[in-house]
Amino acid sequence: MKTVPLGKQGLKVSAMGLGCMMIAGHYGPSDADESQRVIDAALDGGITLFDTADVYGGSQNEVFVGKALAKVRDRVQIATKFGFTRPGGGGKGPGGGASGAMGVDGSPKHVHEACDASLGRLGIETIDLYYLHRVDPKVPIEETVGAMAELVKAGKVRYLGLSEVAEPTLRRAHKIHPISAVQNEYSPWSREPEKLFGTLDELGVGLVAYSPLGRGFFTGTINSYAEIADNDNRKGYPRYKAFEENRPIIDRFKALAERRGCSPAQLALAFVMTKRPGTVPIPGTKHVKHMLDNLGAADIVLSPAEVAEIDNIVASVPVVGERYADTSLLQA
Repeated sequence: MKTVPLGKQGLKVSAMGLGCMMIAGHYGPSDADESQRVIDAALDGGITLFDTADVYGGSQNEVFVGKALAKVRDRVQIATKFGFTRPGGGGKGPGGGASGAMGVDGSPKHVHEACDASLGRLGIETIDLYYLHRVDPKVPIEETVGAMAELVKAGKVRYLGLSEVAEPTLRRAHKIHPISAVQNEYSPWSREPEKLFGTLDELGVGLVAYSPLGRGFFTGTINSYAEIADNDNRKGYPRYKAFEENRPIIDRFKALAERRGCSPAQLALAFVMTKRPGTVPIPGTKHVKHMLDNLGAADIVLSPAEVAEIDNIVASVPVVGERYADTSLLQA
């Protein structure tokens, strides 16, 4: 798999990464052995960027990822995120429901404490890419990024990133310390990052696309809201609650994938990588067969006509439902 630059500071990663949230049980229970096989398959396929967060799986996801990558540490990039808090600590991370009482802390004190804790759980000396998971409205972004810059100076972090960030905040942050990557949700039906393309190009910031498969919607493997298990966080996402209203989108998308001779997941990933070359999608999965299917997207080149057809599918069938039930999780 080819590599691409994230930002202009020197960070290079595989053209596709692996989002590790799903192996933390966010979309229902996961199996540790199968999760290790997923990571091994990703490595065999040329993936070098592995993305986790201090809140995934009650913080245990970082422990798992660190151990799983320990033997290949010198040839991978480990990204993690901080900022979310939960009373008592832990939790599954951002979800679709109202439970969990998630908070955000971007204070300089928390920046340093969270980084040290993540380094310990990951079992590494330096985090390759460290993201602010969400902007804290109570703390000026200059203060948060200033503290993150101190981590770079101390050698604890190599490159900085922001997640779910809008243009004004990105510009303010970038003045304090160069931002190498923005990680925002981007998929055929979540198109907000397209408004950032010009700014990212101007500032020399890379784009990492999380949930590029619409939390599984664009895999075409889910056929109804009723079949989603109660312990699957997608049960609470507004767009899944409106599954029947959104069904025409996936039906047309699957038809296009069939004509193209690829899986719906491959088509969605190829779309994200084609719309802005250099965008790095980080699809997550807890099954090897899905990991192998996702890897096939790296070899797909979409024509302008095919990209336009995907654009038209979403434009002609209005998407029903917000991305999150808690709108405070959206861009700031």
